[in-house]
Amino acid sequence: MKIIPSPIHFRSLSILHKTMGLSAPLHPLISVIDYGETRFDPKIFEKGTKSDFYKISFKTKFNGKIRYGQGYYDFENGGMSFVSPGQVLRMDNEEADYSGMSLHIHPDFIRPYSLLKKIKEYSFFSYSAAEALYLSEKEKQTIKDVFDNIQNELNERIDQFSQDVIISQIELLLTYSNRFYNRQFITRKSVNNNLLSKMEDLLNEYFDNEKGVNALPTVEYLASKLNLTPRYLSDMLRHHTGQNAQQHIHDKLIEKAKEYLSESQFSVSETAYQLGFEHPQSFSKLFKKKTELTPNEYKQSLKKQK
Repeated sequence: MKIIPSPIHFRSLSILHKTMGLSAPLHPLISVIDYGETRFDPKIFEKGTKSDFYKISFKTKFNGKIRYGQGYYDFENGGMSFVSPGQVLRMDNEEADYSGMSLHIHPDFIRPYSLLKKIKEYSFFSYSAAEALYLSEKEKQTIKDVFDNIQNELNERIDQFSQDVIISQIELLLTYSNRFYNRQFITRKSVNNNLLSKMEDLLNEYFDNEKGVNALPTVEYLASKLNLTPRYLSDMLRHHTGQNAQQHIHDKLIEKAKEYLSESQFSVSETAYQLGFEHPQSFSKLFKKKTELTPNEYKQSLKKQK
């Protein structure tokens, strides 16, 4: 059995800066790190890292790969990644060489602001297990400008307005990132269409299992099979189809239920159990919600058509 070593845990920006060979941060709760100024031995990070702060990385060049969850992603042409407190990053290539910047934000810095709640609603902070944000040259410049604005504010004498100004820049950075992620859903349409086909195959295979369905398929199950996070899968589906992953599962389930109900040997209860429902009442409730008919009413409507 392969033992995965525990990652380095950065509990403060001061320790992170020291490990990266940098001077102490200008502010204890937020900092911008320029990778070009760092001096460290890559072997330090062999075990992976995690921290107590949000991290927004903007890579203008990267030679090597970074492992997020079950996937590896390269940033040869630059891009962004978003990491929440506690998420683990592992660098696949010890000699990885990259340039760019990263913004580190301790939750305490944004705690007095509505951003503390809002930042958790940005789906891409959970995408670190699935999908990076790739940028055009124009988008790179836009992001760099915001990073520079934050750094310039930190370089100035800290006053009563500094935190408000920096918070506004963080919100601007997240708004641009959200826009670029939605653009990516369009530009990577062929990739996402392929995922749609794979998901459809997974659901068909799941419900067509000759041994029967032991439990209802979950969004987490589908996402793990596609090497995506549940949130990214739902966002991608919603963009292309108008429905999230759970709604797609329900649609496939109702389609299969109609198939069973059309066969006279299956009762409503047997159909429910066959589809993985523990309680037939739950199945009947979902079926009526989706079709405006109870399963029995649906069976009766089929008889009238004959």
